[in-house]
Amino acid sequence: MVKRQVPKPTELFELMQFKRPDFNGKRRRLEGALTINDLRTIAKRRTPKAAFDYTDGAAEGELSLARARQAFQDVEFHPGILRPAPTVDTSVEILGGPSALPFGIAPTGFTRLMQTEGEVAGAGAAAAAGIPFTLSTLGTTSIEDVRATNPAGRNWFQLYVMRDREISYELTRRAAAAGFDTLHFTVDTPVAGARLRDKRNGFSIPPQLSIGTVINALPRPWWWVDFLTTPKLEFASLSATGGTVGEMLDAAMDPTISYDDLAIIRELWPGKIVIKGVQNIEDSLRLRDAGVDGIVLSNHGGRQLDRAPIPFHLLPKVRKAVGDDFTVMIDTGIMNGADIVASIALGADFTLIGRAYLYGLMAGGRAGVDRTIAILRSEIERTMRLLGVTSLAELEPHHVTQLQRLAPVEVAE
Repeated sequence: MVKRQVPKPTELFELMQFKRPDFNGKRRRLEGALTINDLRTIAKRRTPKAAFDYTDGAAEGELSLARARQAFQDVEFHPGILRPAPTVDTSVEILGGPSALPFGIAPTGFTRLMQTEGEVAGAGAAAAAGIPFTLSTLGTTSIEDVRATNPAGRNWFQLYVMRDREISYELTRRAAAAGFDTLHFTVDTPVAGARLRDKRNGFSIPPQLSIGTVINALPRPWWWVDFLTTPKLEFASLSATGGTVGEMLDAAMDPTISYDDLAIIRELWPGKIVIKGVQNIEDSLRLRDAGVDGIVLSNHGGRQLDRAPIPFHLLPKVRKAVGDDFTVMIDTGIMNGADIVASIALGADFTLIGRAYLYGLMAGGRAGVDRTIAILRSEIERTMRLLGVTSLAELEPHHVTQLQRLAPVEVAE
């Protein structure tokens, strides 16, 4: 028989510790977000559909994005035991400079439409965390304003080569003059992908309001207050802003982009140059031999060619082909710090986050981006400790198995 007794108040108080209420709504909801998916849920609730779908969506059937995320979920880790890891070092040297974490913020377009702090929030959070921030050609904050926000940190610039080449050349010169240290020469957008969510929503800059748009936005007055009481939304580096996203991209981009354009940009750019949007081994080898400083394995977050290769699956093959001395980075589908750890283990030198950053931005502005970084940092550190490694350099391919759902069909010759 269990001995019964009257509960003693002092013992109850030891067992029941009440949390002090927090009356700051933003801080409360951000602290309650434990994962990037939690931030996504908050972002969806607080952001009008057209802006949220622009961030969340991908091309056509969105298969590339779904497969990229599934690939990270289909990972099996192999931890070592009795390997003390009381502290872990998450820092890395990348493209001639330091980063406190093995990821940086990827370039994103239309950012201030997601939340009006836009790139200023991203650059400020990156500066505070000691990681690189990448500004897009289609960014809504100028090169010079990003530099002013992050004067002592690492700023990278993502370049589209446009039909009017002089626009691209001038952007390159401006970024160099502002002290940006790395250029992301983007090669996977000769034309715009078919982003069907945007077409259905009539997504454009400036926004094209419809009855559905207004009805959807009514429960989100905070977004409209921000939007209407802050400077006009426009591309900070470009002059033409009318039309749908696809129409603007098709007008700006050029399907004739070639290695000749790369040679010209390399002459103009004094810093490091990496090629973003590489999707096969052959191009990786050719670019290495051409003398660029690195590549980003990417299918543009699934926003261009649907059914494109999964960068995470491609990573080990590319690393083996190009060798250990060539910089290989990866993006697309990263939603957890464990995804980043797995990428480093399989040969990536660095990773980039896009949607994860924007979910935080939409959830809470600068504080939301800080929360994104904090969540990923915590997940990286915990995963490393559980694997029994104390530094990123200790991560090896044997720590990870990629479980394969999709296998190529053997074709008879």
